[in-house]
Amino acid sequence: MTSRPLRFLRAGFALAATLLALGTTEASATTIRVPAGIDSAGWDRLLAKYVDARGLVAYGAWKANTADVQRLDDFIAVHARSDGAEAQGDEAVATLINAYNAFTIRWILQHYPTESIRELDGSWNKARWNISGRTVSLDEIEHQNLRPLYGWKVHAMIVCAARSCPPLQARAYTKENLATLTAEAYQAWLAREDLNQFEPAVRIVRVSPIFKWFKSDFAERGSLDIVLERFGPERFRKFLVSRCYAVEYRDYDWGLNDQGDRGRNYRPGILGRLF
Repeated sequence: MTSRPLRFLRAGFALAATLLALGTTEASATTIRVPAGIDSAGWDRLLAKYVDARGLVAYGAWKANTADVQRLDDFIAVHARSDGAEAQGDEAVATLINAYNAFTIRWILQHYPTESIRELDGSWNKARWNISGRTVSLDEIEHQNLRPLYGWKVHAMIVCAARSCPPLQARAYTKENLATLTAEAYQAWLAREDLNQFEPAVRIVRVSPIFKWFKSDFAERGSLDIVLERFGPERFRKFLVSRCYAVEYRDYDWGLNDQGDRGRNYRPGILGRLF
């Protein structure tokens, strides 16, 4: 019988191979100089402590623990250094994903309790985060850096603090685990029946509107049918491999991704429903 550690190791290699088959880190001109050598171990411990199996965050408990809020602030602060080497390739991607997620969680903690990140002023488009001595916005990190660097793969990995966003993984990304955790993030996202549904009997897949919003990112090697085929739940593999289905897009729940009740009954105003 194969030992458990060996089975996990083989599974990790298989997941990494899947990501490599769909394309690795892409070269592109970016706007942020990413510091090299950031230690994400403390961030990893915070995620393990406050993020559950569904990717929901215990914001109340985190905010109440001043020592852990300070640990998050310390992790965020190291991104501001500008006097060292610049991260490249997978290290740059992993660092930017960790930064984006840490910044987002810190923004929520600053305003918690809130029902939705959309109720806060300029959550994405206002520059308030320091990376390598530059003040940048979440939008700049995502659209001008992560999407050019990592393409469609990044959409399962950055947290938007909403109940319909892909589940936040309870581990920090590193250059060593990037491919494996990317695959795991997609598998966890597509396995959530409240976020994506597969109905072979009527030949319909109902998926997150993220696949529609960023349709251009999911072109060619990252096309939706390939992503579903590679990362969809195993019990639907034959159905998804057939590619004989219509695609529908689910509504997006912008309620806070809180382990408690915050955001559970969130309903945006009329402008929020239109935009």
